[in-house]
Amino acid sequence: MKQDWKPGTMIYPLPAVLVSCGSTPEEYNIITIAWTGTLCTNPPMCYIAVRPERHSYDIIKKNMEFVINLTTVDMGFATDWCGVRSGKNFNKFEEMKLTPGPCTVVSAPLIEESPVCIECRVKEIQALGSHHIFIADVVNVRADDKHLNPETGKLELAESNPLVYVHGGYYGLGDKVGKFGWSVEKKKKKNG
Repeated sequence: MKQDWKPGTMIYPLPAVLVSCGSTPEEYNIITIAWTGTLCTNPPMCYIAVRPERHSYDIIKKNMEFVINLTTVDMGFATDWCGVRSGKNFNKFEEMKLTPGPCTVVSAPLIEESPVCIECRVKEIQALGSHHIFIADVVNVRADDKHLNPETGKLELAESNPLVYVHGGYYGLGDKVGKFGWSVEKKKKKNG
């Protein structure tokens, strides 16, 4: 039996990402975001949803660039801390011992400890209510080569132990249960 609840945001799990922003080291900041995702494959586009009162909001709006840094279970404490502390009062890179690194295309820093860093340039800002959505073009992706399969060159992101957010809690991924298309895959015939 199901119960009716008031309308709310119950789409989980979500990636727990660290969004880095700023054009100079004095301005660099990190904000934890779970409301993020892919919008389009071609051209590659994504979004982040940010409350206007957050310190990073004005930095991103001014520079129109940010980096989505995927996180891992090992980065869990820093991911939570960067979401509950304000960059007005703390240098989050220093406090969490995270390393700002140079991006290839945007001026915002990436986080060296992240397995994948997605460089984004804001295309549009939409005010929705409590949050505004920054719709962005993905202009470059930087992947840590320690997660690249040496034989295929494929990124084995699951090996990094990604961090996800589920209704107030952080979790690692569980066991793989299938792959894209496995439900319709033709079975190979056994010889003999």
